[in-house]
Amino acid sequence: MTQKEAIKIIEILKNTYPDAKCSLDFTTPFEMLVAVILSAQCTDERVNKTTPSLFSKYSTPEDFVKMPLETLEELIHPCGFYKNKAKNIKATAEKVVKDFDGKVPETMEELLTLPGVGRKTANVVMLEAFNKPQGVAVDTHAKRLSNRIGFSNKDTPEKIEQDLLKLFPYEYLKDINHLLIYHGRAICTARSPKCENCPIREHCSFYLNKLT
Repeated sequence: MTQKEAIKIIEILKNTYPDAKCSLDFTTPFEMLVAVILSAQCTDERVNKTTPSLFSKYSTPEDFVKMPLETLEELIHPCGFYKNKAKNIKATAEKVVKDFDGKVPETMEELLTLPGVGRKTANVVMLEAFNKPQGVAVDTHAKRLSNRIGFSNKDTPEKIEQDLLKLFPYEYLKDINHLLIYHGRAICTARSPKCENCPIREHCSFYLNKLT
């Protein structure tokens, strides 16, 4: 796929989903970081139901350092994998306090030193908390749609992200993940994509291959 074709697809999706944005609720960079860690293998809707009671009592890295691990586990239990997530959140809070003066670092390199923070999480934090997109967060929706549409034929998030970065100019990085998530939820679902209702079907490899 050429860059021109890829940009045309994203422009159509921007017109289709003009309000596409991050669906996680947060008020500070640290809350954003915690919310993204919680969102692994969990819906954003569930995270948003869980974080209000958490953030009403504990919102700063220092709060999380002082909080007993068992308390954190109990508060985030609904998000699944709560023991591992609680351990990572506590360790991340401790590192933010110890190494970064209590402030979430604003570079990819430093974010990736935090426990439980991979490239997808770091990408989300850089975009949503700091408005400094460095790449594209490749979640399950972005992976599925990138393969179907024809943005990438790779099978790992890291390789798919590199293909996306080659295709799209910097100014599009802030939109790609949101648009693919919205389209993946509304039309291009995992099991039964609604190709007949898809605004980009004439540009989509998956749809065009079905016709041949």
